[in-house]
Amino acid sequence: MNRMNLNAVGIGIIVVVAIVGLFASAYIVDERQQVIITQFGRPVGDAIMEPGIYFKIPIVQKANYFEKRVLEWDGDPNEVPTKDKRFVWVDTYARWRIDNPLLYFQRVRDEIGAQSRLDDILDGGTRSAIANHNLDEVIRSTSRDLQASGNAPPSDVPVAAEQDALFGRDKVTRSIIEIASKQTRELGIELLDVRFKRINYVEEVQQKIYERMITERIRIADKFRSEGEGEAARIRGDKERELRIIESEAYRDAQRIMGAADAKATKIYADAYNPSEESREFYDFVQTLETYKEVLTRDDWLILSTSSDFFKYLNSPTGQ
Repeated sequence: MNRMNLNAVGIGIIVVVAIVGLFASAYIVDERQQVIITQFGRPVGDAIMEPGIYFKIPIVQKANYFEKRVLEWDGDPNEVPTKDKRFVWVDTYARWRIDNPLLYFQRVRDEIGAQSRLDDILDGGTRSAIANHNLDEVIRSTSRDLQASGNAPPSDVPVAAEQDALFGRDKVTRSIIEIASKQTRELGIELLDVRFKRINYVEEVQQKIYERMITERIRIADKFRSEGEGEAARIRGDKERELRIIESEAYRDAQRIMGAADAKATKIYADAYNPSEESREFYDFVQTLETYKEVLTRDDWLILSTSSDFFKYLNSPTGQ
């Protein structure tokens, strides 16, 4: 009975050890990962790229997991001189992935080591690319010709009339990738993209740029102000001219009306001083009666000739 119990315990132990060994030897690779198997710290076999369940020797071998997805590198801002000796702060970022897991493991071991090496490579590549280009080529998004405009904000770079830029910012980043990719390939890393997060002037240059912007804005404001004053003078001139035209036309109409009125008044006066025969006889009759009223009284005696004008209306109502 004791012998049977010992056999059962032994079998149980073996089963447990087998299960533990099975679990210790099995490892899972999902679609986001790739694995390098090392034995006593040295790589064994090729990289495992396909997802699934795999087995290794427990304890002796170790599964080293690496990302298959695109990874990010975010650099620190650096003060970098351009080809035309202008200092700018450049902040860059990049996207990369592990292209050769075995070479990657041999050269950088893990992502921390890779980030450290990328710091050196990409910072150096950025400095080299910017130092080989003028500032306008670094800050421009395309290589099209710059067009000078009176309303455009000033820049600290020459316009296209003075210097033709052959590069834009995109081509500068392409040159950084070309420079850095030669070194990253030796680390098993594929550099996918490099971009400028921010490009800014150093503070001393910023102050100069602000001063130039203020001067430019003042110049533009003066230009608009002078144009406004010229337009105002033109409007005032037009107003004075129209006012003189209106006043002259009004004076002409007033003189014409006054002339017509004077002519009419003259005609009325002429008609009054040159009455018709009937009007003159009536006027003489009225005036004679008024004279009779003022001259003759009850006590007056008049000796008149029958042919006297004064007597004619007393002798006959018609004066005949």
